[in-house]
Amino acid sequence: MTEGIQGAQVVHRLAGVLRTVSAAMPQGIGTSDVARTASLPRPTAHRLLASLAAEGFLDHDNRTGRWLLGPELYLMGSVAAERYDISSLAREHVRALAEATGESAFFSVRRGNETVCLLREDGAFPIRSFVLHEGKRFPLGVASAGLAILAFLPESTVENYLAATDLAAEHGEGHDPDSIRARIQETRTLGYAVNPGLIVTGSWGMGAAVFDPSGQPAWALSLTGIAPRFAPERRPDLGRLLLHHAHELSKKLGPSPTR
Repeated sequence: MTEGIQGAQVVHRLAGVLRTVSAAMPQGIGTSDVARTASLPRPTAHRLLASLAAEGFLDHDNRTGRWLLGPELYLMGSVAAERYDISSLAREHVRALAEATGESAFFSVRRGNETVCLLREDGAFPIRSFVLHEGKRFPLGVASAGLAILAFLPESTVENYLAATDLAAEHGEGHDPDSIRARIQETRTLGYAVNPGLIVTGSWGMGAAVFDPSGQPAWALSLTGIAPRFAPERRPDLGRLLLHHAHELSKKLGPSPTR
C-alpha cells in the first residue's frame, strides 16, 4: 500500500513538472522556476526534470539552462491527436474570427479543471493583448474561455468546483465565488462570457463554449484585445460572431447540444 501511494505521488509530481514546462513553451523554463511553480524542492525538481529528459520527454538547452518539451511527447501527441485534437476543424473558425474582428482569436480545450490554449490567430488591429498564447493554462472560471466552459457545466459540478478552489488567492478578489457565480449567470443569459480586464487591467476577453456530441462544454472560442475595442456597443456583435462560430464548430462534432 505504501509503495502504491509513493508511486502515485511520483506520477503526480512528474505530471506537474510536464505541465509546468508545457505552459512555458516555446521559451522554456529554468529549474528554479519549475520548482517554484510545481511546489517542489529544487533538488527534487531537478531530479525529475533530468529523469524526464533521459527518457526523451524533455530537452535541456545547455546554453540557456532552460527545459523544453522533448521528442517523445511530440510523437505521443501526434498519435493522441487522432482521438482528441479537433484543431484542424477549429482553425478555420479561429482565423475567421480574427479576420472579422481584427482582434486576437483563440481555441482552448478543457483539461480537468483547467483550459489550455491550442490555437491563436492575430487579427489586423495593431495593438494586441498577450495574456493568452498556445500552451497557456488557466483554471476554469478565469479568462473568458474558462468562464464560458464553467458556465455550462452541471450546477453540482460548478458548486463543487467553487467550494474546493480558491481562485481569488492567485487571480484577485474579482474571482471570489460570488463574483464567479454572478459572471456565470451573465454568461448563461448572454450565451457568451465576458472578462472585463480581470487578469490584466485593460485587456478584455470574450468567449463561447464549444460542445462535444454529448452536449458537454469541452472547448471554447475566444477573443482578446484592449478595452476600447470591447466597448458596450460592440460587444453584442462580437458575441453573436463567437456564438455563430462556436455553434458551427459544435455541429461539426456531432448532434447539436440541448441546453
